[in-house]
Amino acid sequence: MSDHPYRSLPDSAYWRRAVAGRGPAIDPLGGGFLTLGREEKVATAGSCFAQHIARYLKRSGFAFLVTETAHPIVPADAAERHGYGLFSARYGNIYTARQLLQLFDRAYGAFAPAEDVWDAAEGGGRVVDPFRPTIEPRGYASEAELRADRAHHLAKVREMFEALDIFVFTLGLTEGWESTGDGAVFPVCPGVSGGRFDPARHRFRNFRVGEVTADMAAFVARLRGVNPRARIILTVSPVPLVATASGNHVLAATTYSKSVLRAAAQEIAEDHDGVFYFPSYEMITGAPAAARYFAEDLRNVTEEGVAHVMSVFLRHAAGIDLPAPPAAPASETPDATLAAAREWVQVMCDEALLDPGPDEDGRGGESV
Repeated sequence: MSDHPYRSLPDSAYWRRAVAGRGPAIDPLGGGFLTLGREEKVATAGSCFAQHIARYLKRSGFAFLVTETAHPIVPADAAERHGYGLFSARYGNIYTARQLLQLFDRAYGAFAPAEDVWDAAEGGGRVVDPFRPTIEPRGYASEAELRADRAHHLAKVREMFEALDIFVFTLGLTEGWESTGDGAVFPVCPGVSGGRFDPARHRFRNFRVGEVTADMAAFVARLRGVNPRARIILTVSPVPLVATASGNHVLAATTYSKSVLRAAAQEIAEDHDGVFYFPSYEMITGAPAAARYFAEDLRNVTEEGVAHVMSVFLRHAAGIDLPAPPAAPASETPDATLAAAREWVQVMCDEALLDPGPDEDGRGGESV
């Protein structure tokens, strides 16, 4: 046989050699990846995989950057309920690329949404921030309190963007709701966590590959404008949509959403130096895992799955081998598995409020 390019490829390029028979604990990261030093400041945003990055970095002695902190007298559990320390700043979940881009523009005064205060769901004169609707569990006592806290928050977001060395962003969704007036994108549909839905003022968007790619390219340019040294890691959440407004079956809608995000992440990583894609999505949802890393609800990702993802991440980025996670007890029930999964997900995920289960209070949702 004549020579051809496939003869010189590494084993990782062949399904039979790299995937078949390897089992769920597969390492699909091929090619170059960034090197993470212990003193480098890592900031996180997006859906909840960013929380796991932070948790494992802190546990392994690396520098997780947090610019927006609670007052020292506030107990740790109370601080977490109010969104402190879960991400690098107190912005809650950022599900779409458009949200991330608009956060940057709001922080630097380039975008001021017209619809910037919602009435709280519980009423009583309390209000919520449309772009962080669950950050204060009961809402703010007044509009003045909300605006003062937002100004402080956006200042800390600017500090984060300018101080970070590495920015980890997990793309979670393509579906979202925006203002018909100025295109401001909300993390959850108006009326779910405050505000009132008005079809004349709010419209559904399901972003396409080109739109996600353009938004992420614009964000990379803006971030490099204030922080030329910044490196970026992109991941895609493997957690399915809790609900879809697309008119399609939720399974088909999930496949579309994740496919768009995965394609966009690849394009951005290929087109921009210092931007890397990390395949957590493939490790959790790929055929080798055979749904092993999902809990009984087929949405929440188990700690075993998270540990595998982070083990591969730290091995490639920092040369650290983590110990294998303990196996779940044979007697563990599905209910116990779900309860543990929810415990691992510490943030109030706005999306989960679209369809809370009979025993849920809105916690859960995106977990990786």
